[in-house]
Amino acid sequence: GAAMAHGHGRCSCCCGEEAAAGGERGALWGLYLRIDRQRLQCLNERREGSGALVFRAWEERGDRTQFVESDDDEELLFNIPFTGNVKLKGVIVMGEDDGTHPAEMRLFRNIPHMSFDDTAREPDQTFSLNRDLTGELEYPTKVARFSNVCHLSIHFSKNFGAETTKIFYIGLKGEWTEAHRHEVTICNYEASANPADHKLEQITPQTHFIS
Repeated sequence: GAAMAHGHGRCSCCCGEEAAAGGERGALWGLYLRIDRQRLQCLNERREGSGALVFRAWEERGDRTQFVESDDDEELLFNIPFTGNVKLKGVIVMGEDDGTHPAEMRLFRNIPHMSFDDTAREPDQTFSLNRDLTGELEYPTKVARFSNVCHLSIHFSKNFGAETTKIFYIGLKGEWTEAHRHEVTICNYEASANPADHKLEQITPQTHFIS
């Protein structure tokens, strides 16, 4: 893929060095390969399955035919399960040069199946976004906070004033390590702490008192 320079770059002469640097930079943004696509969710997407399209190779970020647009309002919520543990270091968000570009991004770690109701809680990190049409702006995460992520939720809470939000590309930079099987189950279990589980814990001691 990297060899085929589409000429969108500033230097279409592909003077070796720049191409190599691009390749290296592209490799840094390879976390999209570590997404469990079967379980990837995008809430409030207008076209079903379109949310998954924005996670692709860094070299393909300029493809304007693939995008996700929100449906009812300007909010979008991505639930992104990984196939292992991720140390997330940075995020890129590309949109249009108009009001549909997201203006705020809120990151939550290890809370699978988040709904819009869940976004009322405090995010692990919030970013004010600038309009980015070329995928040059990188938002660095607090790595210590995102060093052991098996599930990432990205909430785009507002845009620059349009009725809907449009995103062409989301780049995720970081390191991936294979999860041991039990770590995955712990992650899933902790994340989906069921209110029902807690009720049981509270009821059991009381029943002892009654008996």
